[in-house]
Amino acid sequence: MSEAPPPNAPPDWRVTLQPDASSFAAPASVTVLQAALAAGIDWPSSCRNGTCRTCMGHILQGQVQYQIEWPGLSAEEKAEGYFLPCVACATSDLEVMLPW
Repeated sequence: MSEAPPPNAPPDWRVTLQPDASSFAAPASVTVLQAALAAGIDWPSSCRNGTCRTCMGHILQGQVQYQIEWPGLSAEEKAEGYFLPCVACATSDLEVMLPW
């Protein structure tokens, strides 16, 4: 029998990757990239601080919260749903289109 999480533990969200519909759990306490790598997803990345844009994906559904004030995205890119998973934590279930 598994133990219940502590009452104040952040939730785990589900990230579904398109176009293949694979998915993984993304705890709210880690970045989407960290969760993907822990799940064995080979997500391209480089700087892991929100500047190089190697890991950029496109959110089709869901929300994230950034760990830094302004990641390396333009206002237009953010409005169109692009995100940098190396500095973004899921705040809901996500559906993400991958560029590779």
